[in-house]
Amino acid sequence: MSHIDRKTQKKRGSRTHGYGNTQKHRGAGSRGGRGLGGGKKQKWMWVSKFMPDHFGGTGFKRPPEMITSPNTINVRDLEAKLSSWVSEGVAEKKSKRYYIDLSKAGFQKLLGSGRISSPIDVAVARCSEKAKNKLEEAGGSVVLLEQSESESEPAAESAKSS
Repeated sequence: MSHIDRKTQKKRGSRTHGYGNTQKHRGAGSRGGRGLGGGKKQKWMWVSKFMPDHFGGTGFKRPPEMITSPNTINVRDLEAKLSSWVSEGVAEKKSKRYYIDLSKAGFQKLLGSGRISSPIDVAVARCSEKAKNKLEEAGGSVVLLEQSESESEPAAESAKSS
């Protein structure tokens, strides 16, 4: 085909260039937007098939007032702080055994990192299984205290929303 017989040569000078209305072959509107534009309208079938994760956020961000981070202490720190806690009145010695109320010391949870050799009875709001096992192996025990309503309320609300 010679160059002069092509469609673009024949339509040269006409306003629409053979596409009917002037708006039909002009700009990104005739293509449904540039790039991924029009993905919710014209190109929805393509987007839903090839890019199913394109729209929508992921996850959920909890409100700051629901997020609680309890003060924690490890098993290895109990023996190290015994003498100071006895003088402060947080711990007391009863017949070769120590009794510690961690809520008086400002701790809400006991974690199980470290070793313990002496038998200690601990009262705490929450305790990990590992910490409980280590205390019982050393001859001590764990007493779980009931949490106050202000501490347990956010946890109850998050359980309802889940």
